[in-house]
Amino acid sequence: MSAPRPSGDDTALDALEELVRRIDESVDELARARARAEALLAARRAGRPWLELVTEESRPLVVESISTVLSCLATAGSQWRREEAAALQREQVSINRIAALFGVTRQRISALLKENGAGPGS
Repeated sequence: MSAPRPSGDDTALDALEELVRRIDESVDELARARARAEALLAARRAGRPWLELVTEESRPLVVESISTVLSCLATAGSQWRREEAAALQREQVSINRIAALFGVTRQRISALLKENGAGPGS
Protein backbone atom coordinates (compact mmCIF):
# COMPACT_ATOMS: atom_id res chain seq x y z
CA MET A 1 0.00 0.00 0.00
CA SER A 2 1.60 3.28 -1.06
CA ALA A 3 1.16 6.18 1.30
CA PRO A 4 -0.25 9.44 0.00
CA ARG A 5 2.14 12.35 -0.18
CA PRO A 6 1.73 14.87 2.64
CA SER A 7 -0.67 17.67 1.81
CA GLY A 8 -0.89 21.20 3.16
CA ASP A 9 -3.61 20.08 5.57
CA ASP A 10 -1.68 17.13 7.02
CA THR A 11 -2.61 17.53 10.68
CA ALA A 12 -0.44 14.56 11.65
CA LEU A 13 2.57 16.28 10.10
CA ASP A 14 1.71 19.48 11.96
CA ALA A 15 1.40 17.57 15.24
CA LEU A 16 4.72 15.82 14.67
CA GLU A 17 6.44 19.13 13.89
CA GLU A 18 4.99 20.57 17.10
CA LEU A 19 6.20 17.54 19.05
CA VAL A 20 9.72 18.00 17.65
CA ARG A 21 9.65 21.69 18.67
CA ARG A 22 8.49 20.74 22.17
CA ILE A 23 11.18 18.06 22.46
CA ASP A 24 13.85 20.60 21.50
CA GLU A 25 12.50 23.12 24.02
CA SER A 26 12.36 20.40 26.66
CA VAL A 27 15.96 19.35 26.05
CA ASP A 28 17.05 22.96 26.52
CA GLU A 29 14.92 23.42 29.64
CA LEU A 30 16.11 20.14 31.14
CA ALA A 31 19.74 21.12 30.50
CA ARG A 32 19.13 24.35 32.44
CA ALA A 33 17.35 22.43 35.21
CA ARG A 34 20.20 19.93 35.38
CA ALA A 35 22.79 22.70 35.72
CA ARG A 36 20.74 24.28 38.50
CA ALA A 37 20.31 20.90 40.21
CA GLU A 38 24.08 20.37 40.07
CA ALA A 39 24.56 23.77 41.72
CA LEU A 40 22.07 22.79 44.43
CA LEU A 41 23.95 19.52 44.98
CA ALA A 42 27.23 21.37 45.36
CA ALA A 43 25.71 23.86 47.79
CA ARG A 44 24.11 21.12 49.86
CA ARG A 45 27.32 19.10 49.93
CA ALA A 46 29.05 22.26 51.15
CA GLY A 47 26.73 22.15 54.16
CA ARG A 48 24.08 24.74 53.29
CA PRO A 49 20.63 23.96 54.79
CA TRP A 50 17.73 22.96 52.51
CA LEU A 51 15.54 25.87 53.59
CA GLU A 52 18.24 28.33 52.62
CA LEU A 53 18.76 26.64 49.27
CA VAL A 54 15.08 26.52 48.39
CA THR A 55 14.29 30.06 49.52
CA GLU A 56 17.24 31.45 47.54
CA GLU A 57 16.57 29.40 44.42
CA SER A 58 15.30 31.55 41.57
CA ARG A 59 12.03 30.73 39.82
CA PRO A 60 11.09 28.53 38.27
CA LEU A 61 12.38 26.00 40.78
CA VAL A 62 14.07 22.90 39.36
CA VAL A 63 11.02 20.83 40.24
CA GLU A 64 8.74 23.38 38.54
CA SER A 65 10.84 23.24 35.37
CA ILE A 66 10.62 19.46 35.31
CA SER A 67 6.85 19.52 35.86
CA THR A 68 6.42 22.03 33.04
CA VAL A 69 8.50 19.91 30.67
CA LEU A 70 6.57 16.75 31.50
CA SER A 71 3.23 18.48 31.00
CA CYS A 72 4.32 20.04 27.72
CA LEU A 73 5.61 16.74 26.35
CA ALA A 74 2.50 14.88 27.49
CA THR A 75 0.26 17.38 25.70
CA ALA A 76 2.26 17.38 22.46
CA GLY A 77 2.72 13.60 22.58
CA SER A 78 -0.99 13.00 23.08
CA GLN A 79 -1.87 15.27 20.17
CA TRP A 80 0.66 13.47 17.98
CA ARG A 81 -0.70 10.06 18.96
CA ARG A 82 -4.29 11.14 18.11
CA GLU A 83 -3.28 12.65 14.78
CA GLU A 84 -1.07 9.68 13.90
CA ALA A 85 -3.92 7.25 14.60
CA ALA A 86 -6.29 9.35 12.47
CA ALA A 87 -3.72 9.53 9.65
CA LEU A 88 -3.30 5.76 9.70
CA GLN A 89 -7.06 5.31 9.60
CA ARG A 90 -7.28 7.68 6.60
CA GLU A 91 -4.77 5.35 4.91
CA GLN A 92 -7.27 2.51 5.47
CA VAL A 93 -5.28 0.86 8.29
CA SER A 94 -7.64 -1.11 10.53
CA ILE A 95 -8.21 -0.18 14.16
CA ASN A 96 -6.83 -3.58 15.18
CA ARG A 97 -3.63 -2.95 13.21
CA ILE A 98 -3.24 0.57 14.61
CA ALA A 99 -3.71 -0.84 18.11
CA ALA A 100 -1.01 -3.44 17.47
CA LEU A 101 1.35 -0.77 16.10
CA PHE A 102 0.77 1.46 19.14
CA GLY A 103 0.86 -1.40 21.64
CA VAL A 104 -2.57 -0.58 23.05
CA THR A 105 -6.06 -2.05 22.87
CA ARG A 106 -8.42 -1.47 19.97
CA GLN A 107 -10.72 0.25 22.47
CA ARG A 108 -7.98 2.78 23.21
CA ILE A 109 -7.55 3.49 19.50
CA SER A 110 -11.31 3.90 19.10
CA ALA A 111 -11.24 6.40 21.96
CA LEU A 112 -8.31 8.28 20.40
CA LEU A 113 -10.12 8.49 17.07
CA LYS A 114 -13.31 9.64 18.77
CA GLU A 115 -11.37 12.34 20.68
CA ASN A 116 -9.95 13.44 17.34
CA GLY A 117 -13.37 13.58 15.69
CA ALA A 118 -12.54 10.63 13.44
CA GLY A 119 -14.62 7.78 14.78
CA PRO A 120 -14.09 4.17 13.75
CA GLY A 121 -16.44 4.50 10.78
CA SER A 122 -14.83 7.69 9.42
